[in-house]
Amino acid sequence: MPLISRLRSSFAALLTVALLPLMGCGGGEGKVTVLMTDAPGDNLKTAVVTISEIYLKGDDDGDDNDDDNGGDIGKAGGDDKGGRVVLLDEPVTVSLLELANKTSELVSEAVVPNGDYSEIRFVITGGYIEVKNADDSTTLFASSDDYAGLPEGARVDGRLHMPSFGSSGLKVKFSEKLSIEGEQKILLVDFDVAQSFGKEAGNSGRWVMRPVIKAAEVTASGSINVTLTKDGGVTLPTVDDHQVTLADFRAVMINAAGSREELVLADTNGDGTFEASFKFLIPGTFSLSIAGPAGITFTTSPAGPVTVELGSGKDITQAFTLISAQAEQQ
Repeated sequence: MPLISRLRSSFAALLTVALLPLMGCGGGEGKVTVLMTDAPGDNLKTAVVTISEIYLKGDDDGDDNDDDNGGDIGKAGGDDKGGRVVLLDEPVTVSLLELANKTSELVSEAVVPNGDYSEIRFVITGGYIEVKNADDSTTLFASSDDYAGLPEGARVDGRLHMPSFGSSGLKVKFSEKLSIEGEQKILLVDFDVAQSFGKEAGNSGRWVMRPVIKAAEVTASGSINVTLTKDGGVTLPTVDDHQVTLADFRAVMINAAGSREELVLADTNGDGTFEASFKFLIPGTFSLSIAGPAGITFTTSPAGPVTVELGSGKDITQAFTLISAQAEQQ
């Protein structure tokens, strides 16, 4: 069922990513990774498509034109109105049915301006399917007789019609705006291959690709940043001849399932604020606190654990201040 779904897997090679400006979005940047997976249809033996471009669109690009394909297609091609961020601009050919219960990375860490996005589009420039017949033979339908993705020596029996996907692109409207606010986001989209290919009525011998994508299942991973500073009146103790610093403390995150993760805090820019970032998180509820080194007792404001809600595509920060610290009594 998915065209882009689940988390983290590898593609044969990282794909070239181009960035075009997005007008109407706020300052700052995030990164987007797009993953693909799929589930087989009952009567399909092979389903291969070539995706030549993937891009995000903002809310105010003025491009709302649809063609006659059920309102799912919008104008692609040159767009001088802004509002477009290209995630992929080099063709990649994907065998959909080989991706059942697996994922493939289509886009790796494309830099995207922070802001709200209304849709993602896929420009599909070719493809073929191999259909199982009642007598166990197969029939091959391709977008053209010379489609580059065909296996060597393949005989094309009929035409796979792909209405406007090579020029207009397949439009996937998000049911809710996709908000990018820094750090890495992983897009999750559900593509139902079993419903996306069907035989045309009559005796034309054509099959038609009409992708079914459940945009309601689009989401994005988020990040939680934890910071720790020291109140001006606090003096950190020495324990076993070691002068304790904020670098000896750790950020602790526990998810709704009870899984615990700790990260070392570091002051990377020398401003006195120590930070740790939990990335690639599926939206949900998390508990955050600070863990200290052995041999001291301490308190923070706020006192942990602190419960936070992480939304789709969000990048949130929880700040802690160390307000007391002393060596444990021997």
